[in-house]
Amino acid sequence: MEGVKTEKIHSGKYCNSLTQYQRRLSRQVTIGDLPLGGTAPIRIQSMTTVDTMDTAGSVAQVIRMVEAGCEYVRITAPSIKEAQNLEAIKKELRSRGYHVPLIADIHFTPNAAELAARIVEKVRVNPGNYADKKKFQVIEYTDDSYDAEVERIRKRFTPLVKICKEYGTAMRIGTNHGSLSDRIMSRYGDNPLGMVESALEFLRICEDLNYYDVILSMKASNTQVMVQAYRLLVQKLEEEKLQPYPLHLGVTEAGEGEDGRIKSAVGIGTLLEDGLGDTVRVSLTEEPELEAPVAQMLVDRYVGRAEHQFIEPAIEIPYDPFHYKKRKSAEVENIGGSNVPRVITDLSRLNNPEYKDLKSIGHFYLPELDKWKMNDLGADYIYSGRQPVPFMLPNGLKEVMDHACWINADDKVNKMPLLTVDEYVGETERHGNLNFLLLQLKDLNDLLIQKIKTDRTLVLVIDTDNDHAMPEQRRFFISLLEQQIDLPVIIKRKYDDIQDEKLQLYASTDVGGLLIDGMGDGVWLSTERLEKQERADWISTTKTYNNLSFGILQAARTRMSKTEYISCPSCGRTLFDLQETTAMIRRRTDHLKGVKIGIMGCIVNGPGEMADADYGYVGSGKGKITLYKGQEVIKRSVPSENAVDELIEIIKADGKWVAQEEEEKI
Repeated sequence: MEGVKTEKIHSGKYCNSLTQYQRRLSRQVTIGDLPLGGTAPIRIQSMTTVDTMDTAGSVAQVIRMVEAGCEYVRITAPSIKEAQNLEAIKKELRSRGYHVPLIADIHFTPNAAELAARIVEKVRVNPGNYADKKKFQVIEYTDDSYDAEVERIRKRFTPLVKICKEYGTAMRIGTNHGSLSDRIMSRYGDNPLGMVESALEFLRICEDLNYYDVILSMKASNTQVMVQAYRLLVQKLEEEKLQPYPLHLGVTEAGEGEDGRIKSAVGIGTLLEDGLGDTVRVSLTEEPELEAPVAQMLVDRYVGRAEHQFIEPAIEIPYDPFHYKKRKSAEVENIGGSNVPRVITDLSRLNNPEYKDLKSIGHFYLPELDKWKMNDLGADYIYSGRQPVPFMLPNGLKEVMDHACWINADDKVNKMPLLTVDEYVGETERHGNLNFLLLQLKDLNDLLIQKIKTDRTLVLVIDTDNDHAMPEQRRFFISLLEQQIDLPVIIKRKYDDIQDEKLQLYASTDVGGLLIDGMGDGVWLSTERLEKQERADWISTTKTYNNLSFGILQAARTRMSKTEYISCPSCGRTLFDLQETTAMIRRRTDHLKGVKIGIMGCIVNGPGEMADADYGYVGSGKGKITLYKGQEVIKRSVPSENAVDELIEIIKADGKWVAQEEEEKI
């Protein structure tokens, strides 16, 4: 692209360009016979859930994962015996013609890592618990005492590095936000900087020993923390003139179903948009062979992306990409300012619309009481286009229509116009309090900028036709910041007739990537699908789009409207049926708006890994559960058959329980 300018990124550089898609060129590391990083494709991987001592079961599951698209397979090795059994698993796989590189997952046991490194193609170590402990203690360090701790880690870690060098084994230094050691948290804090420094301590040891077959990861269940940590890591590698090591991307404990996919895409997709990432693992509380196709959908979107339409580069970036801060915007009615981001649901394309049925967008009409009720996923606005709603809407729900239709409306007070740029510049009639202006980045010019700057009735609705959609809309926000325009902005995205799972991933990436950086006062997802559907289908489609909008806002941590489940994806360490238990807990608690519940299969994914959770349900032995409030143990060794009831009692005692109401199901 001609005319590309050099970008100066606030607080340091974390990607090649914010507006032109360029994949970061990392150091290439070969794992087995399969290269990772450099010019190699972005690789797909996942992790087994079968007990590692079950050789036949592990082999069968690995084969299913490979056939689903996994290019690397990780297997837990919590102790020496599991590490040793990796040899049997590998031998059987090779004898059956499967040469997929295997990765040993290590946490508390260096001796298991040292054995596994002699057997498999890669080991993963977690700096937070490889040589440290976590008791949530605050420790005061002098520089000398801290250096002594780092030297202690060097002695513990060096044998593994030497074995990896000798056997040609690769290593992932995988930091998890929830398992930062007390030492790191005391020195740097419970934040992205602490995550990065935790990995860099181990990485510097590797470089001192001339070992470079390293992959890095910065996983968190909080998407804001996860994205900021990866960005900061890239900046620090460049700042310290370290090798550009390849990155393993993942949102840890993303959950199951739609929520797990949305959360994964918000975190992983945001980084992929900026060219970061060399391998992806989507962590779902589902069978591992279901993870690879989701990861592949995310990755495939960037094949050929570099040929997108030109976007004017940003010379300076007027926001901090390493810390969350919501863009300051004026308040126009209930949009912008300190209001939560709003949801606009698009009903303009309905065939023969029957608006009376608004259940699909969270508004329920109760005929016996002749009144409306709204649930936690009730849309804030509906866009009717040129098909006005023929009845009075329920309180709290407002209608937006095309300006040409609004001009002739009987009620110009309770309905709001959506104007084109030509209509707005043409000084046509407007609403006295709230007007929506639909525009794209290319529409911004000096005349329009001067007109909108002082319009206190205006909400911008930004759209794009660029394949590189999120960066173009991000560039729009940068332009507003440069021009000191504080109007609230609704992020609008439209999609072709694509399957729901792809829709979840694409929209979560495009919208979530902006929300992560504090950009956006609302979400508007539009589709062509409704034009082609019968009534029964459009009810399902409008519900999908409405719920997806709320799901993206929740995953980006900008509007909490439902219960959040921080559940690990299960592995050979899990002490109960994680999928069944998660479903059971969800059935009992999914009406608790804004409450976060961690569901962890074992203590490795225990209180640290669910750092964001209000309450925790953690396997502590066969048939035994430990229950947490935050990071505090409330009850130990609770029989699993009673554990959900006991969890609910803890929530009740904390004053966060509300009775579940029966609502009409769609």
